[in-house]
Amino acid sequence: MAMNDSVNILNSAYLAVEYIDSFLPDNPLQQPFKNAWNYMLDNYTKFQIATWGSLIVHEVSYFLLCVPGFIFQFIPYMQKYKIQQDKPETWEKQWKCFKTLLFNHFFIQLPLICGTYYFTEYFNIPYGWEEMPRWYVLVAQCFGCAVIEDAWHYFLHRLLHHKRIYKYIHKVHHEFVSPFGMQAEYAHPLETLILGAGFFIGIVVFCNHVVLLWAWVICRLMETIDVHSGYDVPLNPLHLVPFYAGARFHDFHHMNFIGNYASTFTWWDRLFGTDSQFIAYQEKEKKKQCITKK
Repeated sequence: MAMNDSVNILNSAYLAVEYIDSFLPDNPLQQPFKNAWNYMLDNYTKFQIATWGSLIVHEVSYFLLCVPGFIFQFIPYMQKYKIQQDKPETWEKQWKCFKTLLFNHFFIQLPLICGTYYFTEYFNIPYGWEEMPRWYVLVAQCFGCAVIEDAWHYFLHRLLHHKRIYKYIHKVHHEFVSPFGMQAEYAHPLETLILGAGFFIGIVVFCNHVVLLWAWVICRLMETIDVHSGYDVPLNPLHLVPFYAGARFHDFHHMNFIGNYASTFTWWDRLFGTDSQFIAYQEKEKKKQCITKK
């Protein structure tokens, strides 16, 4: 009975969104996107699209999303939004991070990406334009992927902080006490595999078109680069996402090596009390600000 009620609620929500969507103006980018998508299908094989297409989406998205945070370090006005203002970025650290990223991307992640084609073939995942889900379905699927990945990340990330194994794997990621955007995927190869596995669980559960693979890649990169940016910028659209953790939440984790283990949302840390030190820290900061204003 409960299952039927849940299905009815989801169907009603879907119909409501579909009804609202019917009143929205046509997206002017839809036709160019359709033309580009069909051109890709006509000129490249499924293997090329799934493998090299996925690699290009990941690399271009990753480094483009890192650009704003990289530029912020050269703008004096933006320094007031930097969370750890006493720890500026250095060229030496950024270069070291970049070299490690290239190794992880091409020797760890690329072999995994090569399996994308076989995944889509095994589960008969479509590539065609006609089968592509509507935008609101894609948004819901990406949110579902984020919820699943967040749960995986919380428990495995917390495990990697165990004193018996921390120094062997996760310590690499914590080499930078004050994180910056490009450092989001700076990690030990084993950590890339362990925590990265959570990314694929949602794909297995929700994937009904190859476009979800790319949409979820972009969403996940957008989130992880934001929380590692080191800047708490106002009017950040990601803060509109319910229970979104944000840069200040994750920056505290890098600053203190404890608590705030989740990747995207705050509910797991609240449920298990692993955000208690962060809450206490926030209260102290508020008191300091009040005293300063007086």
